[in-house]
Amino acid sequence: MPSYSPVPDEHACLSCGSTDVEVFHQEAGVPVNSCLLLASEAEARAFPRGAIRLGFCHACGFIGNTAFDQALAEYSTRYEETQGFSPRFQRFADDLAHRLVDRFDLRDRDILEIGCGKGEFLLRVCELGGNRGIGVDPSVVLERVRGPAADRVSFIADLYRKQHADLPADFVICRHTLEHISDVAGFMELLRANLAGRQATTVFFELPDVLRVLREVAFWDIYYEHCSYFTVGSLVRLFERSGFAVLDASLDYDDQYILLEARTDEGYGGRSASPPGVDQVEDVAVAVREFRRRHQAQLAAWDARLADLFASGRRAVVWGAGSKGVAFLCALPAAERIEVAVDINPYKHGMFMAATGQRIVPPEFLAEYRPDVVIVMNPIYRDEIRAELDRLRVDADVVAV
Repeated sequence: MPSYSPVPDEHACLSCGSTDVEVFHQEAGVPVNSCLLLASEAEARAFPRGAIRLGFCHACGFIGNTAFDQALAEYSTRYEETQGFSPRFQRFADDLAHRLVDRFDLRDRDILEIGCGKGEFLLRVCELGGNRGIGVDPSVVLERVRGPAADRVSFIADLYRKQHADLPADFVICRHTLEHISDVAGFMELLRANLAGRQATTVFFELPDVLRVLREVAFWDIYYEHCSYFTVGSLVRLFERSGFAVLDASLDYDDQYILLEARTDEGYGGRSASPPGVDQVEDVAVAVREFRRRHQAQLAAWDARLADLFASGRRAVVWGAGSKGVAFLCALPAAERIEVAVDINPYKHGMFMAATGQRIVPPEFLAEYRPDVVIVMNPIYRDEIRAELDRLRVDADVVAV
């Protein structure tokens, strides 16, 4: 069970090096991966588990899992992380690709993406600007690389390392990757060193905003793979300490994601245009205290809600068979009675949820299953899910976390 008493931690902050780190949240027995494709319920239920021990740095505002063990993390072709099957997410990604191409005049350039996943975003940026691309990610599946720019994009099935310093990179993209890296200062040092000696290079990072998670007590957004948690302010401070000049940092995607643009300081004077009004460390400290105070009540409320639903003879499903869904199901004892998880990603269908073992089914399954309640793991997808249920003539209540 979670622990709620704040205690000092013996680990130094992996963002700034301070030893003023306070543990404020602990969980045991959580699956060490949430997006691996598991072929049977038995394999899913026997999946390896680890611990979460969130430490808040009072010096810089960074939050990290001090119990994280890199050896337990697996990133391979079994890792199915793409959100690209959602129309809502497709619109966001396409709009973002257009914005980056126009804002930074990315035309006939060399684009490097660190943590490119299945390569969809890199391919789109290269298509829009006539660019060349290199994607680095151990989970890339070459058979799924397709599109007008495919012949101009190559992939390296590996983690980003020192030996990648010679890769051509007029512009560097890193989306939803930094939160999976424990030693964030070490990674930034590596990136900065790999880009040294060039004309000023622009980098673009995108990752979740933990301030929203804390304020909403979104326990489903805390899971083992996310070992590093940032706010806009703590991310800006990391980049500035790492020798980058921050051009802009803001929230997008219903304020769920941080978007940060920065440049190496060659020819730029090391000046930072970090936006005014970004959160300060004390803002994060307040949110941490509120999360700690409200977390147990949030869990109890959701568990009671599910228990009442099942006691009345109603049937529920989770829509979203990714990390949020795994974290939600693992946290609530009453969720054991949820039999299936729905996902629009066809590569997940017929597979099983890590630790809890629910079978992953396509939306069409619900036409016969007839759930009474559909629990949506991200409210930004509520409208498209409601539309899909209407198409299938499934008259279920849609409840977003």
